[in-house]
Amino acid sequence: MTTISPTKAPRTVRDRDDVQAQYARDYVDLVAAMTDLGLMRRRYGWYLGRGLILIALFAAAFVALFTLGAGPIQLVVAAVFGILFTQAAFLGHDGAHRQVFASGKNNERLARILSNVVVGLSYGWWMNKHGKHHANPNKVGKDGDIAPGAIVFTAEDARQRTGLAAFFLARQHWFFFPILTLAGLDLHVNAIKAVAGAEPVKHRALEAVLLTIRLVGFPALVVWAIGPWWALAFLVVQVAVFGVYMGGSFAPNHKGMPIVPPTLTIDFLRRQTLMSRNISGGPLVAIGMGGLNYQIEHHLFPTMPSSNLGKARPLVKAYCEQRGIAYTETTLVGSYRIVLAYLQKVGLGHADPFECPVTAQLRTR
Repeated sequence: MTTISPTKAPRTVRDRDDVQAQYARDYVDLVAAMTDLGLMRRRYGWYLGRGLILIALFAAAFVALFTLGAGPIQLVVAAVFGILFTQAAFLGHDGAHRQVFASGKNNERLARILSNVVVGLSYGWWMNKHGKHHANPNKVGKDGDIAPGAIVFTAEDARQRTGLAAFFLARQHWFFFPILTLAGLDLHVNAIKAVAGAEPVKHRALEAVLLTIRLVGFPALVVWAIGPWWALAFLVVQVAVFGVYMGGSFAPNHKGMPIVPPTLTIDFLRRQTLMSRNISGGPLVAIGMGGLNYQIEHHLFPTMPSSNLGKARPLVKAYCEQRGIAYTETTLVGSYRIVLAYLQKVGLGHADPFECPVTAQLRTR
């Protein structure tokens, strides 16, 4: 877990108020610097090019599906579709964060079409979940991304597991990547549950129609192209690749970073920076992760076009260093090592996230 250098706690109410005011000015100054550099401006040409490339790749994948015939080669095509659906999800993510257009409605339309019709996710369900994550990353009871499920992220939740569940928990780090093969299916199931009424979703009827087009229409096309048995194998591979790619892109950003107790209040700049991890690796990693490798900058400036996040990184890093704020960055492989080591500690009962120094340093009353 990240170690954060201790800071002197404010001694009086006035001191605390002064510190909080300074923290707020820190973030305002940082936003102003990004605006002055033009990094908050829309990148219409870049998004148009990205969209056209994605459309061309989907077209090529469909041509392969309908021309190569039934056989093992279609499993490669299925993997390609899994990758393309994830890239479409990244683009939908940018739209949902209002990074693409100046108009909020246009961003919402783009995100809803990409999420529901292309990827097979409920835009409304995802917005509810992801919005809570951005508001309180890694905060117990607030961030659904660390809620217990097949994988457990806190020692407190781990203590609730007994019997066979406890046996699995002690080995959850071994099962992390195999479980990701089911993550895509889980996303589709949650989408269906959401539009069926399990959660509040805006434009529920519209989303139900759009999801049906994707979740019924795409498998039907695959069956039509290569027959039912090869179609079954195709869809298993496609969903598995989609799940591993999606999970493998999102997990490195926060898992294994400090987990925040429900009672802890932290200013926005530190809340977003201390709980996030950047992934180094240059343009190739940025393309592969849809810009999510610049997770610190994304959390600080969620409406900044993802193509500008790398340009913001040096300034944000220097700004944090000047103010003694930990700025965490590692390689993709290094991040997976951290995540798996943390999951092992939780599973064995050795990880208490509330011991993290962030709790003592940044608590406000």
